[in-house]
Amino acid sequence: MMRFLASVAGLALVAGIATTASAQDDGPRQVLFTNVNIFDGVSETLIENGSVLVEGNLIKTLSTEAVDAGDATVIDGGGRTLTPGFIDNHVHLMLPGPTLPSMEANSTWEDLAIAGVASAEMYLMQGFTTVRDAGGQNGGLQRAINAGTIAGPRIYPSGAFLSTRGGHADFANYTSPVGESSNFSRLNMAQEVDNVADVQKFGRNNFRMGASQLKFMQSGGVVSVFDPWQLIAGSQAEIEAAVQVANEYGSYVMAHSYRKEAILNALNAGVRSIEHGFMFDCEISALMAEKDAYITTNLTAFDPNLFDIPAISEVPASLRKAKSAAAAFTDYLDNMRECPAKRGHHTDCVGTVDACNIQIAYEKHLANEFFGAYTSLVALTSVGGEIAALTGDFMNPYPEGKLGVIEEGAYADILILDGNPLKDFSVVGTGDQWFGAEPRPESPETIRIIMKDGEIYKNTLN
Repeated sequence: MMRFLASVAGLALVAGIATTASAQDDGPRQVLFTNVNIFDGVSETLIENGSVLVEGNLIKTLSTEAVDAGDATVIDGGGRTLTPGFIDNHVHLMLPGPTLPSMEANSTWEDLAIAGVASAEMYLMQGFTTVRDAGGQNGGLQRAINAGTIAGPRIYPSGAFLSTRGGHADFANYTSPVGESSNFSRLNMAQEVDNVADVQKFGRNNFRMGASQLKFMQSGGVVSVFDPWQLIAGSQAEIEAAVQVANEYGSYVMAHSYRKEAILNALNAGVRSIEHGFMFDCEISALMAEKDAYITTNLTAFDPNLFDIPAISEVPASLRKAKSAAAAFTDYLDNMRECPAKRGHHTDCVGTVDACNIQIAYEKHLANEFFGAYTSLVALTSVGGEIAALTGDFMNPYPEGKLGVIEEGAYADILILDGNPLKDFSVVGTGDQWFGAEPRPESPETIRIIMKDGEIYKNTLN
């Protein structure tokens, strides 16, 4: 904990230096990045020998010509690669593990809050300037980060998981009676919805508590206790009710969906983001294109080390489910290559900060192994920005600019990397081992600059 506090103090010092520098003139602070090759989040080739001028928290100029920026702070990239800040579309900052039953029975709000603060800083220092919470987090952590009280990425919260009794987010103790509140329900981290009225009540309450989108647990899962992963939970009317509530707020629903039938039901109900989607195939891809929908998948699910996760290995029912699921999901990678869909990056770590740090690096590694550098970079950047924008005009917590791209008017969320990630993907901070890996550094050495919202949180160039 002392190391964490010292690290936060160091980050605050960096931000403080930047703020002091900005007070020297009357206009917004400017930072000029020169001598960089730019991955803009979209193009398959880098913009060579470019410059990027940041004014305040937005990108003002992108040019391959010399930029006259007056008294701007100049950072010479030395021919390195400048990219958008990374986006993880499926995180659980407030779920530190080791298992869901233990969190339900033994975790206080202080335990979960402290874990959330530490996880937020870790994600930022791994290069993630934006994350989308996939359930369990209300607006408090986001507010603290936005206010500068703690360091962390932009957060798109989902509020409580919406789950049927016995579904994937029914975390109540085994002997808990029907209708009895749980630790997670009292904290609005997970709510039981067993009819349309429940969906409407708790969905609206999530937006009241700071959610920017809703998460509906449509399939069963692996790390939960009561549900087979093959479960199709919730009626079509209930899923449509979640979409209706999200539409009231101009936002959207993300659905935890494994089976093909579940995915098709979700898409036909108006769900815009399929989470996991392990039984994805070309029919689903075609419907996703028709519905302008997205998918995010944790690729670590295809690694045999999945069975060693404490939340799985220490719960016999979860271990059995993991093995049967792995056997059923073998066609996902081939189908995604044959009929690609708009896919965002997704880690889905439930665990300690150190364990998630390792899993994040390994997820990046697997993305490159399965789909190549360019597709993986797009998933980490511009696709994530498009998913963020699904929150609409008035629920989007960051409406001033685009995320996940380097272009004029976009948010100044910027990384500078040693080397070209299109040729050597390891510079994004990968790790080729999951369980048994050595603890990873607080921030990859190859990520030399981390800027979020125009503020520099890491600078090992000057």
